Amino acid sequence: MSDADDINRSENGDRKEVPGPRRRVELPLPPARAAAAPEGEEVGDELTSVYWMQWDGEAARTSVARILGRLPAISRRVLGLAYRADARATVMVVVLQLASALMSAFGLLASVRVLSALFAQGATSERIHHALPSLALVAGLLAAQGLLDFGVARGEAALTPKVRRAVEQEFLRLNCHVRLEAVDDAAFADEANKANDRGLYYMRQAVPQLIALVHAVLGLIGAAGVLAVLHPVLLPLLLLSVVPQGYAAVRSARAQFLSHSRYSTLQRRIRLFTWLLLDRDSAPEVRASTAQQALLEEHERFARRIEKEDARLGRQEANVSLWGRAVGGLAVGATYAVLGWMTAAGWMPLAAGGGAFLAIRSSRGTLVNVVLAMHQIYEHALWIDDLERHLERCRALQPHRTGRRLPDAVKTITVTDVHYTYPEAGRDALRGVSMTLTAGSTVAFVGANGSGKSTMAKLLAGLYTPSKGSIRWDGVEVREVDAESIQAQVAMVLQDPVAWPLSALANVTIGAGTITEADPRRALAAVTESGADRVIAGLPQRWATPLSKRFKGGQELSGGNWAKVAVARGLYQDAAMLVLDEPTASMDARAEHAVYEAVLHGTRRPDRITVLISHRLASVTACDMIYVFRDGHIVESGDHHTLMSRRTAGGEPGEYAQLFTLQAAAYQAAAGAEDET
Repeated sequence: MSDADDINRSENGDRKEVPGPRRRVELPLPPARAAAAPEGEEVGDELTSVYWMQWDGEAARTSVARILGRLPAISRRVLGLAYRADARATVMVVVLQLASALMSAFGLLASVRVLSALFAQGATSERIHHALPSLALVAGLLAAQGLLDFGVARGEAALTPKVRRAVEQEFLRLNCHVRLEAVDDAAFADEANKANDRGLYYMRQAVPQLIALVHAVLGLIGAAGVLAVLHPVLLPLLLLSVVPQGYAAVRSARAQFLSHSRYSTLQRRIRLFTWLLLDRDSAPEVRASTAQQALLEEHERFARRIEKEDARLGRQEANVSLWGRAVGGLAVGATYAVLGWMTAAGWMPLAAGGGAFLAIRSSRGTLVNVVLAMHQIYEHALWIDDLERHLERCRALQPHRTGRRLPDAVKTITVTDVHYTYPEAGRDALRGVSMTLTAGSTVAFVGANGSGKSTMAKLLAGLYTPSKGSIRWDGVEVREVDAESIQAQVAMVLQDPVAWPLSALANVTIGAGTITEADPRRALAAVTESGADRVIAGLPQRWATPLSKRFKGGQELSGGNWAKVAVARGLYQDAAMLVLDEPTASMDARAEHAVYEAVLHGTRRPDRITVLISHRLASVTACDMIYVFRDGHIVESGDHHTLMSRRTAGGEPGEYAQLFTLQAAAYQAAAGAEDET
């Protein structure tokens, strides 16, 4: 037998597959010059799109007709939201807006009367005297409009924060109650993040934007109404004067929106180099490789592209503005010429011509505001659509509620033929699991990673609902009661507990659903039993110490100390079932021993079921029942002595016995090595 054959055989004589020598790959020489990173036709196109740019520039890419078509539905949605938040303030803002527009229109008509008096026949003093009542009326109308606009501003100031609070509270309430399997879905998490970051922001802006749009539109309608009263021919003249200005405003707005999209893309690319130059993690290698100059040059290259984009937008806006002013000037000139001809021909009094001049002039500026507001509301409404779709999905994913609750105590939990499949998985995480748990007992779930033991614990806790089979609490099927009433009866201590940025006391009491109230004796008993009493005693303010560096005087805990606090949190909850899912993984040996002594060997609560999930089989030997999971099945069950004596059909030790023996051998080998040292 050759040496190679000897190497390729395992200890039991089976031939092993070992990798052969590496084959040489023909690789051509790299180019002498190349881009530092991929570049598309427009710099930034090669970057993966980010969610905050999803709708950037969308208003500039759609037709004005589509924007106008969607505005009524958008307006109804925003008004409905505002009405639900504060009906009184919403009605007040709408009424005051309409009244303000009427005051503006009446003011224009009153101005015509002033001009009529001033241009009438007679002495100057008499004309001024006759104009004084109309002047007083104009002043009164302007003052009234000012007060009405003040009322609109006050109403908006009261309404906008309420809308913001109502929407944000609904968003958080729905999201924090969705079923756990939805939260486990990465796509759902991305959707929630997008809705929170963009949808909520633009929903908060919707009310003031709609108010601004309505104010501008009512101003236009008021001016058109005045012109219709003065002479019907003036309405076409209004269109003649404002259409070029409106077209220029649309072109300018769309150029701004599209440029903003390109600018954002360029900024994303340049921030990559800014981050490399400033980031703490990359700083040592940047300096060791003297890469500063190369990164700065690449940064400058993109900065020049941004500079060109800004200049290009400025030139485009200047060109559009020049075109708009030129054509608009010609249109306004033609409008005023027609006004002059109508006045000279006697079709319209001179005073009416002056009023028409004022109405047309004010309309041109108002139209620009209408165009910008329309584009903004349309684009932001797309984000609001995303938010509302997400909220509808959250409503469909709420935990099941039947109005029936579990009692506060349980004697027996019966699990019968339970299956569970994760929504995104292709196979069952649990298949045909059955067990019985009784009050006063300690139960262990053991097995390899992915065997189903943590999934079973979450099913018991009401976080998941079985795909098939049943779980009964004293004969009551879990599907027949509110899911949250199950969750309230189960205290879960997880391997990676949440480090709540709250006081030490609140970190204990939050397990019972409160962060401001405590049962002092129960809290002290819980931290003493878990070993967290020494942790809290060593804090500067003890129970009141914030466990976060975000606060002045806040403290950070080690992983092991956080685990002790988490166990105390579970014990404080005083629930019918206590689930410990690898709670001592980050503890030292003494702390781990103390916790297990308290939970497994301490005073047994006759009304509590304790479930322990652990990879360290030495910690579960004292449990009343041990369930061994493999591939979603329970392959063995019994106490430690029963499982250690179990043999397979071939006379080999059972799975639990094999795992326990392997772990024990590893500890003995490590101890022997230390003794020899």
